[in-house]
Amino acid sequence: MRAPPAGQPAASPAAPPAAEAARWMLVMGVSGCGKSALGRALALARGVPFIEGDAFHPPGNLQKMSQGLALTDTDRADWLQVLAGQLSGHADGAVLACSALKRDYRQQLRAAVPHLLTVHLALTPAVALARVSSRPDHFYPPSLVDSQFATLQDPAGEKAVVTLDATLPMAELLSRIPKNLPM
Repeated sequence: MRAPPAGQPAASPAAPPAAEAARWMLVMGVSGCGKSALGRALALARGVPFIEGDAFHPPGNLQKMSQGLALTDTDRADWLQVLAGQLSGHADGAVLACSALKRDYRQQLRAAVPHLLTVHLALTPAVALARVSSRPDHFYPPSLVDSQFATLQDPAGEKAVVTLDATLPMAELLSRIPKNLPM
């Protein structure tokens, strides 16, 4: 390689792009997958706020679900808009626990924070039903578990998605979530 002309710096190879830290995270999946538990643990580990999506449902949605009626896209529209605002309102990042069952729902959240890491907690209908059945004081009844699986659009192939087995121990789940957005 020839030396550069006098007074000019030597050319350096292009640095590889720096990986972007995953500051905003969505923990998603059907009812009973452990979104809230993992979301809280992940937020604590990363030092960012935790947003419990269920806490933002309007009373009508909670009443509908507690009566065993599945929510429609219309029922979820305003709720998702509020959640998108909650995510974007945390400039230093946040972890959101939200079912986000459909691609369109996830796209709405990504529009608010484009660098959103999605952690999909996957499990079988039988395990979800057993878990939901063990929560007697929760507003979400076991009778709606099948409707969640019918609505779920697998996020595999979407940008920045990690799918994990929801039956793994918490420490193992946390260890499998990347610190940076997948390239």
